[in-house]
Amino acid sequence: MSFDPERVLSGESGIVEGPRRRTRARLRDAADSAAAIATLAPLRVQRAAARLPRRRVLVLGIYGDDGVGAMARAVKELGVLAHDVRFALGALGETDPALAPHTKLDRLAGSGKFENLNLLLAATPAEVDWTLVVDDDVALPRGFLGKFLACAEAFGLQLAQPAHRHTSHAAWSVTRRERWTLARRTQLVEIGPVTAFHSSIAPELLPFPPVRMGWGLDAHWGGLAQERGWRLGVVDATPIGHDLRRTAAGYDRAAAIAEIAEFLPGKPFIERDAALHVVERHHSLKPKSG
Repeated sequence: MSFDPERVLSGESGIVEGPRRRTRARLRDAADSAAAIATLAPLRVQRAAARLPRRRVLVLGIYGDDGVGAMARAVKELGVLAHDVRFALGALGETDPALAPHTKLDRLAGSGKFENLNLLLAATPAEVDWTLVVDDDVALPRGFLGKFLACAEAFGLQLAQPAHRHTSHAAWSVTRRERWTLARRTQLVEIGPVTAFHSSIAPELLPFPPVRMGWGLDAHWGGLAQERGWRLGVVDATPIGHDLRRTAAGYDRAAAIAEIAEFLPGKPFIERDAALHVVERHHSLKPKSG
């Protein structure tokens, strides 16, 4: 039987457009934040972040001309003194002056995201505790890095992403913020817009396989996690915004589907129902379990 790429896609666009939908989404985000404050979750997570030992973090990202502002804000947010953070950015066009200190390569237009990330990895060899891939169209909450890492480590996550706010463009509903929850162990972590790889599994996933757009790569990660017992998860305590541009606007969907059909057959992967399944929910910080 031939492989059907649609088996590993979410089946929904996740684009949040229109005044009514945007208003409902903003109200849900406000209610989520109010619920978190009512349980003192932000304070507890902040304290956990303050106790977290200094971590070595490599931040990778590719930016286009229309993403310079968002990437610059992300760099400012991530460049905290509490951790040893180094950046390796690539520019699709010319290096932007605002990001010049962190831009390792430029004029990368014409290659795929993951091809370019592999070039950055090759140009920036480093022994780190976490590798963080950040797209140029994301808005990070204040104090993101310490809080995100504190939650990921508290729950033993090895491949993790922050949850999406309800106003975000997010293809997978399981990655949207869940109320009353600090983090969830899942079977899916997306290829973007923010993906974190712990050093315990990074050598098995980085550099990335030879894909351009990477659709279906997260399904493959989920399949590998099932085989090898890795812990994947979504951190709800640090929700991000991902609505600065229309998701996948620059992608050729037919080409992305063709890439899935070529890449996934013969490899472990999870299908849609498994990807949407939540394995565990964590409502309070506690030491990681096995």
